[in-house]
Amino acid sequence: MSDRTDGFYSLTPHVVLEALEDAGFRSNGYVTALNSYENRVMSVGLEETGEYDEQLAGSKAVVAKFYRPGRWSFEAIKDEHDFLWELKAEGIPAVAPLKFQDGETIRERDGIFYSVFPKVLGRSPQEFVGDELKQVGRRLAQIHNIGARREAEHRLSLTAHDFGWPALDVLESWVTPELWPRYEQASETIVDFITDRLDPADFIRIHGDCHKGNLLHNGREFFFVDFDDFMNGPPVQDFWMLFSGDPEDAEREREQILSGYEELRDLDERTLGCMEALRGLRIMHYAAWIARRWEDPSFPRLFPHFNSYLYWLEETDRLERIANGL
Repeated sequence: MSDRTDGFYSLTPHVVLEALEDAGFRSNGYVTALNSYENRVMSVGLEETGEYDEQLAGSKAVVAKFYRPGRWSFEAIKDEHDFLWELKAEGIPAVAPLKFQDGETIRERDGIFYSVFPKVLGRSPQEFVGDELKQVGRRLAQIHNIGARREAEHRLSLTAHDFGWPALDVLESWVTPELWPRYEQASETIVDFITDRLDPADFIRIHGDCHKGNLLHNGREFFFVDFDDFMNGPPVQDFWMLFSGDPEDAEREREQILSGYEELRDLDERTLGCMEALRGLRIMHYAAWIARRWEDPSFPRLFPHFNSYLYWLEETDRLERIANGL
């Protein structure tokens, strides 16, 4: 375990407050840890906003985000931040990181990158009512219109090369041996399907982790948060995680979100047939993510059944159902 990784696992409120003071913030000492498996994220109250007053627009709290060492390079984090500022410049609601005195949005302390965001309030929808999915469709179209302008040069692309085969390489030593042939066959069917149906030349910058937990409503409008998995990918990747998963509602939900989306942006509707395969790719990638993080002391506690036969049986069954339906 490297010194910086050890420091990340043992990150304390005291260290967080010192880092913010170095960046010019004056805290009131109130620090609360926020839910995040991947990074260390904390809400910090401010005594005064000082030179950040205009950026904070009256807020008396910020969110400090310390990035897991080794996951993203400085350039990859900057790709995400630049995109958020592009959205903000176009009047699209986005929680962009604050700019420090030097104009940058990323600082480093003890080998760990960190950024500071304004704290915003909003509620995540438990379900969509009325024309809310249509509103979300419009918001996604606005984001994708900006995303289509250029590539995120230092970010991953939703391809077999970046997401499919690396996940299988990791999981071969984790999946229960007697289930591995089934797991591998179903996964390969899914990855091959995606490779055949999706052309990376058509990819744009997308949110990448577009589920209800990353969607907030502030009483006036919807906006997305947590672009940590920001990537190059097909626009349809940002649709399917927002749906309820109920087959009886699938057609209605798809029509609602598309009715809003296509007011502002065209979609190649042939790619809608890739949603189940993309769900399968996420299942594989998520399992590989847990395996890669197993040395983090919190992960064995968060996923106590990860090494069990039942866990891998359920995962294999899920992937086989998807593969058989393609």
